Amino acid sequence: MTTAAPPRQTPRFAALGRGLKVRELGILLALVLIVLAATVRNPSFLFSADGYRDLLLTPSILLLVAVGQAIVIITRNVDLSVGSTLGLTAYLTGRLFIDVPGIPVIVVFAAGILFGAVIGFVNGALVAYAGVPALVITLGTLYILRGLNVAWAGSDRINASDLPRDFRGLGTGQIATIPILTIIAVLVLIAAAFYLRNTRGGREFYAIGSDPNAARLYGLRVNRRIITAFVVGGALAGLAGVLYAARYGTVSSGAGTGWELQAVGAAVIGGVAISGGSGTLWGAAIGAFLLLTINRALPILGIEDFWQRAVVGVLIIGAIVLDRLLALRQSRKLLEARETE
Repeated sequence: MTTAAPPRQTPRFAALGRGLKVRELGILLALVLIVLAATVRNPSFLFSADGYRDLLLTPSILLLVAVGQAIVIITRNVDLSVGSTLGLTAYLTGRLFIDVPGIPVIVVFAAGILFGAVIGFVNGALVAYAGVPALVITLGTLYILRGLNVAWAGSDRINASDLPRDFRGLGTGQIATIPILTIIAVLVLIAAAFYLRNTRGGREFYAIGSDPNAARLYGLRVNRRIITAFVVGGALAGLAGVLYAARYGTVSSGAGTGWELQAVGAAVIGGVAISGGSGTLWGAAIGAFLLLTINRALPILGIEDFWQRAVVGVLIIGAIVLDRLLALRQSRKLLEARETE
């Protein structure tokens, strides 16, 4: 009795790996060029205490949301509710400190992460078992959560004076000149990227995004993985909401508005294919830094507000077109390889 050899897929995945590395390198190079151009125009953009700190600090919260969004997109879904989750969690954070005096900061973090995870579980379960596209489900929860936030907060807002000093210190403090928020974001990124790259569960996310039907035939627990992706995305949005309160101090009902689109944009610009199945969290993280650095750098370069938004739009469209071209090129190579066998 002989066992058939598995199909040779090593060249395919090797080529894919090289493509991803080149893609991430290109995004990183673009980020460096933008920083250099803005610094030449205004040296304080980088060579000042505030400039250096803001360069690292400002994208950190978006990085967390973009990493969660990337995991969901890799499974061929999207979560449009992360911005509302962030905003509602940020307001919840402030209310906990006001309504429960002396509550430990770690408990507030746990509550925010758990709250986001519950929202992610609801989204994931509806997508996995109801068979409704994630775009529709999460668009609905976006409006529901935003409505709850407006109804709860109303015209009130959380002020910095309502938050404990040690909690606010997380949003402004530094360790060895590196902002604490940036350290937290990078640690989360490293853990999540390691899981996706080096564990069976992480690789299954990619398999599901590449071909959900084939993944089911292969015996993968597709629904469970989809729910897990949404739970992780929601939990990271919840964590981002807690850190948002620490970073800005002031939280109103409008907190988090538009962040879902920025998260999608950061992931796509970073090389995560909107069709699922490819991309890395490192690319999404670089995309988050690139997106917000562009917003800071272009005014310094004298570019008007309209063109600032247009540049971001061009980057997103260009990333999607590039993904499509790379996919078509890879398909042709695979077809040629089969014909020559």
